Amino acid sequence: MTAPSQTKERKINIFLVDDHPLIRKGLSQLLGQEENMQICGEAENVPTALKGISQTGPDLVIADISLPGNNGLELIKNIKALYPHLKVLVFSMHDEIVYAQRALRAGARAYIMKQEDVEKIKVAIRRIMGGDIYVSQKVSDQLLHQIVNGTASSSQSPVDRLSDRELEVVQSIGNGLSTREIAGSLNVSVKTIESHRAHIKGKLNLKNATELVQFSVQWVEQENSKMH
Repeated sequence: MTAPSQTKERKINIFLVDDHPLIRKGLSQLLGQEENMQICGEAENVPTALKGISQTGPDLVIADISLPGNNGLELIKNIKALYPHLKVLVFSMHDEIVYAQRALRAGARAYIMKQEDVEKIKVAIRRIMGGDIYVSQKVSDQLLHQIVNGTASSSQSPVDRLSDRELEVVQSIGNGLSTREIAGSLNVSVKTIESHRAHIKGKLNLKNATELVQFSVQWVEQENSKMH
């Protein structure tokens, strides 16, 4: 007599993108314990990630915002353009109030800070694979506030006026990089970075290069303090 066949649930193939090997290892161990999840590949930067995603065809990408060279927001935009149905979960040290909405606009479906309980990643994966979006209550409240009032919430940062690339330039200035060094790291011309600097000063009402550097350094220090 033949035993009734059991339909085995298809595993969710997950690709990890983080420049810290220990983070990738920790996520691999955490998610590898789940019966319906498996890690199909990993990368530490955007070019390697895009190549690996193309080769492995994952169902979900877990990515950090901070990556060498092009940042995680650029990766999300590339994934959205190349693989519209591929889900992206952002797992980052960066303040969700500043970055969650940017990540969602870029195409991510979830944003979790690394300070959160890692078990939330499993919950988020199941939610977004089911078609939902997953963010913290704080971000959810912020989004609802904007929908209801049609304006930004009072808790927003001045950098919310900046584009993703302009914010990246502010970070680089705050980390002590020169205009030439920023241009090299972002693979753009010095003239392009100078244009970004001018736009940033205009949007933030900064009078000169000195005020831009002071603002950038203070902003980076504030961001770093939130991570510790």
